[in-house]
Amino acid sequence: MHKIFIVEDDAVIASAIAAHLKNWGCDTQCAQNFEDILSEFAKYSPSLVLLDISLPFFNGYHWCSQIRNISKVPIIFISSASDNFNIVMAMNMGGDDFISKPFDMDVLTAKVLAILRRTYDFGTPSGLLEHKGAILNTSDATLTCNNEKIDLTKNDYRILLTLMENKGTVVTRDTLMTRLWETDCYVDENTLTVNMTRLRKKLEACGLKDFIQTKKGVGYIIE
Repeated sequence: MHKIFIVEDDAVIASAIAAHLKNWGCDTQCAQNFEDILSEFAKYSPSLVLLDISLPFFNGYHWCSQIRNISKVPIIFISSASDNFNIVMAMNMGGDDFISKPFDMDVLTAKVLAILRRTYDFGTPSGLLEHKGAILNTSDATLTCNNEKIDLTKNDYRILLTLMENKGTVVTRDTLMTRLWETDCYVDENTLTVNMTRLRKKLEACGLKDFIQTKKGVGYIIE
C-alpha cells in the first residue's frame, strides 16, 4: 500500500484529500507539526508527498528542499499561488508536478496514482529510519542530521541500521558482530569497539551526543 503524506494546513482540505485517497487504496497521513515537517516525513517514510506552498512557519519550498536533501520521493505541489513564477519555482525546487487550487479531487487522485505507477513499477520506495532528528536512508546508506550529511563507512552504516531497526531494545555485541561481518566466525571484539568509538565521534560532531548508549556487559541501545 502506497503512503501519501499530506502537508496542508487547511484541515478541511487535508481531511478531504486523505479520505478520497483512502478510497483508492492509499494509506494517508496529514502533517501535524508544521515547525518540523521533516521529522514527520522521515518517521512516516511516504511514497509521495502532497505539499502546499503557503504554510505556517516555513513555506512549501523550504520543506521541498529539506526533503530533497534526504529523499527522491515524488512531490506534488498543491497551491492557489498558481502563477507561472510559482509553478517554475516549484519545479526548480524539486517538485514533480503542480496542481492549482481549487482542484477536482478525481484529477488530483489520477495524477497521484499516475506518478506512483511511474515511480514504483520498477522499484520499491526508499526506506527512512528517524530518531531524535537523525535520518538514516536505507536506499543509499546515508545519514542526515541538522541538514548535514554524515559520511558513513560500511561498518558505520551496519551498526547504525541494526540499532535503529531495534531502537528501544538492547542489541548484544554478538548480534552486532554477526551483522557487521555477516559470519558466525570469531571476530576480535576490540574491532567492534573501535568501530563503535569512531561512529560515536561522528554522531557527536553533528550534535548527537549519547545517541548510542552502552549497556555494560550486554550491548548497545538507542533509546
